[in-house]
Amino acid sequence: MSDFIEFRARGRAALLSGRATHDVPMVEGGRRWGAAAVLRPQREIVDRLTELAATIEAPGHWVHGGPALHVTLRSLEPYRARIPEDDPLRRAYAAALAEAADGLPGARVSLRGVSPHPGGVLVCGHPEDDTLVTLWKRFAHALESRGVRDLEHGRVRDRWYVSLVHFAVPLADPRPLVEWCDAHADVALGTAELATAEIVQFVHTGTGIRVEALERARLE
Repeated sequence: MSDFIEFRARGRAALLSGRATHDVPMVEGGRRWGAAAVLRPQREIVDRLTELAATIEAPGHWVHGGPALHVTLRSLEPYRARIPEDDPLRRAYAAALAEAADGLPGARVSLRGVSPHPGGVLVCGHPEDDTLVTLWKRFAHALESRGVRDLEHGRVRDRWYVSLVHFAVPLADPRPLVEWCDAHADVALGTAELATAEIVQFVHTGTGIRVEALERARLE
């Protein structure tokens, strides 16, 4: 877990010093919660993550569970409430993702350790193979070859995780949450097998986030 030690320390310090941030419901053109490429865990690991998230005292915040749990491969664009099937960007995303996934095996990611960060709480992901990195590189190349410049253009994504909580209101007292994260800093949840990459959009339900698939690419 060495790749998350410094990240966790920075997150604790940010919360305890009052530097938490929070999300607001989506607005057209906003930089947050636009269409993204993600991989969602399935079966028992989802139940374990959901049960863990349910033990967090986070009233007023977006606590994720079930099909909302995901590993982000790439953030693609500012928020749009409606992305029709014949949208040119959506078609380009789908084609690029299919090209990137072609011939790749499913990814295996060990989920262990919880970390606070300025905007919420996440479970740390530790890849057990090269699939995620390879898929990320291939997808970036496939987007570029189609002339698509997404939100992560030029960024290297080298940390993988599943978010359990996004703060949705100012954090009144960070200490109980930091203590909960400390108590679960080494929790082992098992290995997530990620067999499908998706282009998704996010929908605010009023109390949380729903993830809706637009396009899918199966990993062999």
